Amino acid sequence: MNWALLFAAGVLGGLTGSIAGLASVATYPALLMFGLPPVTANVTNTVALVFNGVGSVLGSRPELQGQGRWIGRAVPIALVGGSVGAVLLLSTPAEGFEKTVPVLLGVASVAILLPRRTSGEAEGPGRHRVRMLIETAAILLICVYGGYFGAAAGVLLLALLLRTGHASLAHANAGKNVILGVANAVAAVVFALLATVHWWAVLVLGSGCLIGSRLGPVVVRHAPAGPLRVIIGAAGVALAIKLGLDTY
Repeated sequence: MNWALLFAAGVLGGLTGSIAGLASVATYPALLMFGLPPVTANVTNTVALVFNGVGSVLGSRPELQGQGRWIGRAVPIALVGGSVGAVLLLSTPAEGFEKTVPVLLGVASVAILLPRRTSGEAEGPGRHRVRMLIETAAILLICVYGGYFGAAAGVLLLALLLRTGHASLAHANAGKNVILGVANAVAAVVFALLATVHWWAVLVLGSGCLIGSRLGPVVVRHAPAGPLRVIIGAAGVALAIKLGLDTY
């Protein structure tokens, strides 16, 4: 029964992760219920979510067309961020990040809910460089957090991409799937080499994640963007409130 529940949590985590970046909200508690200690559960969860990255990227291929140049610039940032986050997890206590997560998640969820303003004015070179620097720094910090713990990192990144000019929710979600998939994969390599991983749990949970994450981008592609953004934003706000109550 425990293995079946772990697989079901993987399917749910893969589905919610590839849609809204909330995979760890389903998978991490399942590993704790399975009996793993917190750090082992976090490490095992990160390795299992490699399957989530594979499935979500495969499902997002239509939306990734035309984003190759931007993703090529973002991938090295994700590699660095995921590596730093993994090293931080293995060398520092978790309390500092835990206290900032509810605030970050709440702000990101509200940003998803707010309508995006469009401007017909052309962006000057100076303003474009500043925006790119801010976006790069934000992606790096989110990927560090993604490698460190990762719960709702996808919501943070999705909010950022939606506010910085990605054409649609589906396109922003596809970019989010690639970037966080890379950050999570490099963190998983660090954990596999330096930490204790429960490999049987990875196999069962990861199999569920692969199935769920393959379906998520299809939902985003065909669901009405407006209501889906409201659902993602509302879920993020609810989770931020719960995490805030638990933390403070």
